[in-house]
Amino acid sequence: MDVNGHAYTDMLKKRPLNVQALWGNESVGLVSGRDIYAAAKELGCAVLAANCRSPLTVKGVLRAAKKLNSAVVLEVAKSETSYCFGNYENLPTYAAKYSKELGDGIIFAMHVDHYGIKNNSDLIKGVSHVPTLVAEGWTSVAIDASHLPDYENLMATRDIAMGIPAYLGLEVEVGEIKGAGELSTVEEALYFIGGLNSWGVYPDLIAISNGSLHGTYDVSSGQNEGIDLNRTLDIANAIEPFGVSIAQHGISGTPLHKVAEFYKYKINKGNVATLFQNVVMGVKMDSETGNADTSSGSYEKETNRGIRDVVWSKIVSWADGEKLSRKSGDYKKANLPFGKAIMNEPEEIIERIVGETEEWATRFMKALKSEGSADKVLEVISRRKDHNSTPERKPLNPRSNYIDAQGAAKKKSGGDFDD
Repeated sequence: MDVNGHAYTDMLKKRPLNVQALWGNESVGLVSGRDIYAAAKELGCAVLAANCRSPLTVKGVLRAAKKLNSAVVLEVAKSETSYCFGNYENLPTYAAKYSKELGDGIIFAMHVDHYGIKNNSDLIKGVSHVPTLVAEGWTSVAIDASHLPDYENLMATRDIAMGIPAYLGLEVEVGEIKGAGELSTVEEALYFIGGLNSWGVYPDLIAISNGSLHGTYDVSSGQNEGIDLNRTLDIANAIEPFGVSIAQHGISGTPLHKVAEFYKYKINKGNVATLFQNVVMGVKMDSETGNADTSSGSYEKETNRGIRDVVWSKIVSWADGEKLSRKSGDYKKANLPFGKAIMNEPEEIIERIVGETEEWATRFMKALKSEGSADKVLEVISRRKDHNSTPERKPLNPRSNYIDAQGAAKKKSGGDFDD
């Protein structure tokens, strides 16, 4: 993409105000999630949303996005920031840095994934914390109060959303994402989205429980991918009048041929996290799904991929000391204590991690049909006069239609399904 072209320079003037405040004199193509999601809807494609537990993931994904002229979303969940080297404070800076190294011309959003609200204390903290994330350069937010009963989810999501500038991207969630057979209902989604709409809160996307699972699948113990695309389309069609489409969570471990069908089911954003972690660590993976191969009873490190074997050995020793199973999803917690060591790997090791990340991101972008979508984002932005991408919507029903008694009597699960 021509960074000196009229469309790109016009976009720079219309970036969100928080981006202008931080990088106003730079050519970084960090835009509102609203613009990317709008472009994806118009194109009938989905954009890759990559969880960046390591900043190296940022660089590889941006390289793929530039190569394919694809818009992309870089994200990290609130829970991930507690155990990963990539966090809310450093990832926007890394993204701007890597974009500049690559010559800019990359269109991307910084997305706060799964900002979890599980109780009133989380809500009170979130009301003050989320605006600070906006000040640090995040241009899209996913509010996840799905652990709460439906009415409480609605009210908590409303309260957090009202503290986010309306021109930034907004994703919400109903139904905890717990794996095959765990399905949100059309009624649940309509109640939730309709209720938000009645309060003047207009999400771009909703994450639903449609059979996916966070993390890859342990096939050796009988876990299998179970995304129910028919239920997904039923919900997407029902909420379409509210201007909302689907964000698909838990894509790691999903065959790429199925990912290539997502666009038919009004999925406009697809989250991939654990797969990119597997790439960084060099864990043996299935070449089609990215599933970690645990057929031997533990993760296997491939010598010619990811971090050096000596670093992997230290991770295994640390995990053994933490009494983690050698095929435990909690290996993700090694990202923080070993984050600096990974970033300080020799240049040739860094390059093979970034290179494989780019390869996988390229495969996902092609499957999601987002190739060339960066131009559509610029077109969307060109239609307005300034930075404000707030959608032109209005409440369709009165608030009285969404009283507490109408919410499904859904109980808290007590589990943790944030990432």
